[in-house]
Amino acid sequence: MAKLSKKQKEALAKFDATKMYSLEEAVKVLKEITYTKFDSSVDIDVRLGVDPRKANQMVRGIVTLPHGTGKTKKVLVLCTPDKEEEAKAAGADYFGLDEYLDKIKSGWTDIDVIITMPSVMPKIGALGKILGPRGLMPNPKTGTVTMEVGKAVQEVKAGKIDFKVDKYGIVHTGVARISFENDKISDNANEVLNSILKLKPTAAKGTYVKSVTISTTMSPGVKIDPKSISK
Repeated sequence: MAKLSKKQKEALAKFDATKMYSLEEAVKVLKEITYTKFDSSVDIDVRLGVDPRKANQMVRGIVTLPHGTGKTKKVLVLCTPDKEEEAKAAGADYFGLDEYLDKIKSGWTDIDVIITMPSVMPKIGALGKILGPRGLMPNPKTGTVTMEVGKAVQEVKAGKIDFKVDKYGIVHTGVARISFENDKISDNANEVLNSILKLKPTAAKGTYVKSVTISTTMSPGVKIDPKSISK
């Protein structure tokens, strides 16, 4: 077992790791046990009672965080020339087509989100091995394949995120920064949790939400009572 640092021991001494807290209480605890000098990401881990290997039990969604992510996302719009001005006006960091496809082929992935048009998707499909593992592949289900590229850019910049259950049945996503006020962290987390609750597959049997944990980049996880999630 890895040896705990002094800070980790101090953090664990400040709360009961076996207790389930309300969302508001958990956020308060998180503030007290986060020692990083940088503005840590606040993350939610939700273990679901689903089998992700089955298509009818896949959980995937999009949500706009009420208070944004606290992170400025770099957006690339892969589009035809007639859409470049729309992308630029909406605040896209990069826009164009062939030059960026070539850059990605060469290994460039210094971006957070790629937005594109349906007509361009065939060209992007060949980059699946590069973009897929990094979670950068555009998808109509997440609103990143659309003719309204400007609107899509604005939504991402305003705090729109997408989440997906992994092969272990866990949804892991960032919801805020630790510098946010407590109520804003709670609001953002609650928005994500409610979105997950609404996406319960009809094929999923038994307990849907098995556990919810909130943590920061280097803090211990604090358990949240699923019953405390406000609808």
